[in-house]
Amino acid sequence: MDKRNLLIAFVLIMIVAVAPSLIWPPKPTARRPDGRTATDTTLVQQRERDSSVAPAVRASDRPTVTPADTGRVVFVTSPLYRLGFSTRGGRLVSAELAQYQSFAPGDSGKPVELVPPGDAFLRHRLVLASGDTVSLDDWDFTPSPDGPGIVASAGQGAKPLRFDAEHAGSHVTLEYRFVPEEYRFDVHGSVTGLGSGGAVLLIELADGLRSAEKDSLDDYRHYGVVTKASKTERTDFSRLKPGERVLLNGPFEWVGVKSKYFFVAALALEEGQPTFGGAIAIGGPRNGKAASRAQVLITMPVPSAGTFRYQVFTGPLDSKHLNRLGHDLDDANPYGGIFRPIIQPVSQIVLTVLLWMHERLHLEYGWVLILFGIVVRILLWPLNQKAMESGIRMQAVAPLLKETQDKYKNDPERLQREMLRISRSTRSIRSAAACPCCCRCRCCSRCSLCLRTPSRSAVCRSCGSRICRAQTRSRSSRS
Repeated sequence: MDKRNLLIAFVLIMIVAVAPSLIWPPKPTARRPDGRTATDTTLVQQRERDSSVAPAVRASDRPTVTPADTGRVVFVTSPLYRLGFSTRGGRLVSAELAQYQSFAPGDSGKPVELVPPGDAFLRHRLVLASGDTVSLDDWDFTPSPDGPGIVASAGQGAKPLRFDAEHAGSHVTLEYRFVPEEYRFDVHGSVTGLGSGGAVLLIELADGLRSAEKDSLDDYRHYGVVTKASKTERTDFSRLKPGERVLLNGPFEWVGVKSKYFFVAALALEEGQPTFGGAIAIGGPRNGKAASRAQVLITMPVPSAGTFRYQVFTGPLDSKHLNRLGHDLDDANPYGGIFRPIIQPVSQIVLTVLLWMHERLHLEYGWVLILFGIVVRILLWPLNQKAMESGIRMQAVAPLLKETQDKYKNDPERLQREMLRISRSTRSIRSAAACPCCCRCRCCSRCSLCLRTPSRSAVCRSCGSRICRAQTRSRSSRS
């Protein structure tokens, strides 16, 4: 009998080892005509962006800007980021995160860059009361201070960068204020000559983010537009067909664009005070089923005085940084569906415990997960014992059921009554056996979900690379 069990166990192990590769065979490695192997889709992504710049511009009615008209770039450098603003339109043309390493092929250890090549964030347009639209993309701004860049050191106050421009009798000022210790900056603007009707500011937040992952297709699956009104809602890029316009009704407290690990958002200055009237998401061109581009526009009313103010966040989906800003920004990656009120608090607790274990005990994330699993098993040990005891009692009832069936096998009605009586008398035993198992499965599923959800990331202090709790093994192997 022991040899038979050993043989069955060996066969089952072989089935488990071989069956997945047969059911889900590995994808064949793509080869280009020159014989070189493409290890991921980053080159496809680059060709897609290069070939889709012109269609995206036509879809958004942007003014055509040649490379010679991109203006001079003024950089703002802090311990966390390096942001580049163009004097042509005052746009954000570069956003590097100094403490996060890019894993995209070709970056060779460079910091993460959020702005796609040839694109820009924070394009501003004014829709006047007369119905005319004035784009600031082709305005030449003068920076102040007028130098190669600004350095915002830790411990210093907010550093300002101001852009001024005049066109057709109107004066526009864009002033950015940077906080060295945070991934956010304030935007203060003023426009003269609007008249009593005021205007509507149209902010083109982003046209997608540049992927910094080795597997860009997996990263694209997490691209989406996130809005916060009474609650947080997400619209995935994959749901937007190319050229499709989706109106997102506000008012919103903040609107953002997210990838798997990073986030760019425009926020109201005061928490709980919706500032943005609405948003428009326009699906971008695709290469296959991957949706990596979607133009996100935000509307903001501008009074007759011509002033407007808001904040911008450009950084990681890390609760440590998002919690500081308030606005429920730590809910920037909503998940859990109808069970979100239950799942997200549990996930936050689990992630806090994991991060505490990593920082306080100085353990690698792999050992953190092993230790966490042991702690969970110890905490659930009373439930396991209760389930085992209830199972033993259920086994004691089995002979009684067998005896009843044999005794009344010729009397179905009597058999049914007796079985019902036994079922009622053992209901408490069955409940005692089922409830611990149910609670254990619920707890394990919640922990598994929060570990799989790519909503948080951390900085490995030993190497400075990004490690996500959702994929600790794969991320730690690369770092």
